[in-house]
Amino acid sequence: MRQVMEAGDVGRAVRRIAHEIVERNRGTLDLVLVGIHTRGVPLAERLAAALAELEDDKIPVGVLDIALYRDDVGLRPTPEVGETSIPVEMDDRVVVLVDDVLFTGRTVRAALDSLTDLGRPKRVELAVLIDRGHRELPIRADYVGKNFPTSTTERVAVRLAEIDGTDGVSIEEAR
Repeated sequence: MRQVMEAGDVGRAVRRIAHEIVERNRGTLDLVLVGIHTRGVPLAERLAAALAELEDDKIPVGVLDIALYRDDVGLRPTPEVGETSIPVEMDDRVVVLVDDVLFTGRTVRAALDSLTDLGRPKRVELAVLIDRGHRELPIRADYVGKNFPTSTTERVAVRLAEIDGTDGVSIEEAR
């Protein structure tokens, strides 16, 4: 296991992404953050807090579970379906999908499918803490905390205090 980000690095990446979101969107008007279950949710909440500090505006945060939208349903053990909850209408709003790691792009594809069942955003952007490469679909993040090129035999492990008790990112050999 190789530690590639400590808690401070994670915090700085989240704050940098918040600055980039404000810059690209010229503020936070009509913005909604949607965290992809599991670790995208606390990252979305952290981004909302950072955006509130920057713009003095409370940004709505939603939770998106994509278990039933995955294209590998049936190939893996039956997924446990979690909560999907978007606190505002998404129509004509800028939705920033938030996840911990961007790898093949299939999770994001499933999230986009799920979002279309919930409304019609003006625009959808993607923010990820880690982009590790190896895309199988033509998807790229608008906001990236850190790029870590990896091999397909490696696994990126993101730990967040809200779930794991500590913050950090490590790269380890896949099991």
